[in-house]
Amino acid sequence: MSGRELELRIGRQRLAARAWGTEDGEPTLALHGWLDNAASFERLAPLLPELQLVALDLPGHGLSAHRPPEAVHHFLDWVPELAAAADALGWERFSLIGHSMGAGIASLMPAAFPGRVRRVVLLEGAGPLAAPAEAAPEQLRRALEDEARMAAAPARVFPDLASAIAARRRDSDLDEEAARLLVERGTTAVDGGIRFRHDPRLKTRSRLRFTEEQVLAFLRQIPCPVLAVRARQGWPFPEDEVRARLAVIPDLQVAEVEGGHHVHMTDPERVAPLLRAFFSAPARG
Repeated sequence: MSGRELELRIGRQRLAARAWGTEDGEPTLALHGWLDNAASFERLAPLLPELQLVALDLPGHGLSAHRPPEAVHHFLDWVPELAAAADALGWERFSLIGHSMGAGIASLMPAAFPGRVRRVVLLEGAGPLAAPAEAAPEQLRRALEDEARMAAAPARVFPDLASAIAARRRDSDLDEEAARLLVERGTTAVDGGIRFRHDPRLKTRSRLRFTEEQVLAFLRQIPCPVLAVRARQGWPFPEDEVRARLAVIPDLQVAEVEGGHHVHMTDPERVAPLLRAFFSAPARG
């Protein structure tokens, strides 16, 4: 089952997306991780034929437009943008599959829009990064320093696709083909070679982070079924923090699979049966 390209208009924002499935499948938004793009689901989506799956390039990623020059990437901003994307698709109710950063976003959506989200799959993530309240002044100082440095830094140009793929694989669990999918969608040709398309501002620190108490409040108020998929060789999240977060989700299933942080790309056949079983079970509403 091959994917097709979509373009969604959200106010003045243009979002690109990849879509799979048929109109009678369960409407499902797929949310990629930090600096990834919609190609994150290129291998998994064909294994989920029951879904009408739309994988977004989040703003500043992949083929989507960047936010205006005066804007920054606040984590909370993703939430109304995803609701607007569902509106643009004509979906009143929908499910979510989120990987890593996308899982953090998907963790916030059900509490913010409790009548709209039917189910949530969290791949290698549960809630956004948090920080103690007393760390807020330093967080802001360091974020502003990052932004100043980033504004003055030239974009890195790679001589060819192979070198960009090698850079994307560095310090990651991506195999050659998975990295190629992300890089082909996430780069553009320039004088002297290619460069990554993503908004450089995505690589700066957040100006403000949630506190852990705030993250737990969002997780406690998820009113729909949740499946959390954890990779045994995945990202080294603090185990006590993950356990505490998952413990407060009211309707939760947890599954573990062999693989790394991008297991849904490198070994999608390990992940797909878990998702198919989860989506085949009756959901509220």
